[in-house]
Parts: sequence; structure tokens; C-alpha cells
Amino acid sequence: MPNWAICWPRVMHSGRKLRDRLAGVSQRCVPPLEALARVALPNPCALCGNMSHRTLCGFCDAAWWNEARLRCMVCAMPLSGFRRAGAMHYRCGNCLATPPAFDATVALADYRAPLDALAVGLKFRARLALAHEFARRLAWAAQDALDEHDHPDVVAPVPLSARRLAGRGYNQAWEIARPCAKALGVRSDATLVHRVIDTAPQSKLDLDARRQNVGRAFEVARPVHGLHVAVVDDVMTTGATLDALARTLKAAGARRVTNLVALRTPKN
Repeated sequence: MPNWAICWPRVMHSGRKLRDRLAGVSQRCVPPLEALARVALPNPCALCGNMSHRTLCGFCDAAWWNEARLRCMVCAMPLSGFRRAGAMHYRCGNCLATPPAFDATVALADYRAPLDALAVGLKFRARLALAHEFARRLAWAAQDALDEHDHPDVVAPVPLSARRLAGRGYNQAWEIARPCAKALGVRSDATLVHRVIDTAPQSKLDLDARRQNVGRAFEVARPVHGLHVAVVDDVMTTGATLDALARTLKAAGARRVTNLVALRTPKN
């Protein structure tokens, strides 16, 4: 008969080792299994609801993303009548008359139906898969639009205030910025810039009030001297927030600031 007083500690030790090994196998297997499930199991298209293996079905992808619009290279405002300021460089009248602090803006499309539903779903309904859809496309657009010899050194999101971040639980701009930076092959930094003033929601203000609202809202947390900083946001409306952020970065020594925005409102 075995002496259980002696054997039991060994049994318990072996049991703990087996449990730890199984836990390790489980942790290693979950990501591949999740990836396999995403490939094998279709999900509803984020726009039309038809089943698709991608975030958007093939029909919605072809119908809504293929938008060939001439835009101001600085603020990404859609242009009808435009003035040329250099080979392949187009600027709207506002950017020629009063240039903003940022140097360029890359936007995927106009903020309009049905694409606006994607921004709303990401921002207010925590549909974080949409951030990866925006990020992937922004990386492609940035590679096409930006000088190959002057890609960003760092990608940062427009920061939320601590109160708003705690209430929402995530920063939708950071959810886009992180995978976008990875696709571009550059580093990302969620805390490069802090929002030091909890401003009122911009959507409730006119352009002048927006500029005053965010004029001193940001503070650079790390050195940016001589860097090309890409700032990511989900929607650009008047550009007041991005202008204030760019001014803060330029005052801290940033060499260039480029906005990467998912959607751009067609009118200020």
C-alpha cells in the first residue's frame, strides 16, 4: 500500500504542473483558433448586414469605398473649383489664405451615409473591428499620398480627456492609430500628446467657438523635435481640433504634422 502522506504532495505537484501546462497550451491556442473562426465563419456586413468573411461585403466595399475625389492636400476638403499650387499639389482657398498648422491631411472618404454609420458604430457602440478596417485603408492611402522619403516617424491619436476616456472605455482614434502604424511600419504612441483641458464636445460649437474651445487643450508629453508626426482621428469636421494639436506639436519642435482621418465632412 502506498504511503499517502508521502505520495500526496507529489500528486499535488504533478497536478499543478499539468494544470499549468494545459493553461499554457490553452493560451497559445486561443489566438489561432480565434483567427480560424474569423476566416471560417462569416459575419454580418457592417453596412448592409449580408453575411461576409470581411468587415464589409464585396458589394459594399466596391460601392462605397471607391471614391475618386480631388481633395485639398492640406485639409482634405473636396474640391470642385480649385487652384493649383505646384505639380499635383492642390489647395483650397481657405488653406491658401490662412494655412493651418498641419501640413497635409489624408482622408478616406466623405462623412456621409452610409459610411457615417461606420464612424458612429466605432465611436459609440464599441465596434472595434471597424477601427481595423479604417486603419488598413488609411495605411494604403498614406503610402500612396505621402512622399516615400518622408513617411511619419511616429503615429499618435487625437487624445481624449481622462473623463471621456473613462466613460467610453477606449479611444477610437487610438484603436485606428495602432494598427495603422503597424501597417506603415512605424511606431505608435498613445500618450505622445495629452489633453490637459476637458473641453466641451466640438459637435455643439461653430468654427470660431471650436477654435477657442481647443486652443490650449493639448500638451506634448515626449520629445518630438525634428519628427514627422502623423495624427489619427476618426472624423474631421472643421479641423479646429487637429489644427490646435498641430500647433502644439510644432511649438514643441515637430518638423511636420500629417493628419490621417477616416472620414471628412464635405463642408465646414
